[in-house]
Amino acid sequence: MSGMNFKYVRIQGKELANNTMFAKGVFSMCWKLVQDDVMEQEDADLYMEIDGWFSEHLPWPEPCMRQEPVVCWFKTENSDEMLKMIRPALWLLERYNHPYYLVYTNTPGEIVYEDQYQIAAKVDGYLQIEELQPSWSPEAREARDPDRGNP
Repeated sequence: MSGMNFKYVRIQGKELANNTMFAKGVFSMCWKLVQDDVMEQEDADLYMEIDGWFSEHLPWPEPCMRQEPVVCWFKTENSDEMLKMIRPALWLLERYNHPYYLVYTNTPGEIVYEDQYQIAAKVDGYLQIEELQPSWSPEAREARDPDRGNP
């Protein structure tokens, strides 16, 4: 995948947000650690500084204020400063063994908000749970259909 250019990046965890049924973002994950008194006070203070910086420099999307089912993504084209300032929050997640993922995409869904640094996209419906696909390995196929490929 080297050489691929993506428009958007999101830092998210494993837990789902109740209003979107989509993976929680970096701010929600860190706030949860603060609210649950998981972080030491010095680390909680650091996160409060990070959050304060973002409150001053990153617009708060109106759909988020209204708690609409949207997911926010940073724009990759011009969000170097934002990603640089979020690194200490990632360090905090790592310090408290909280897994996170950087997800890149060009297709975030229907964009309902956009500013210089980010977008908010509608969540595409609800989770869809599908049956587990059969294994595609040659051994598994042979076990399912031993006559396949025999003359």
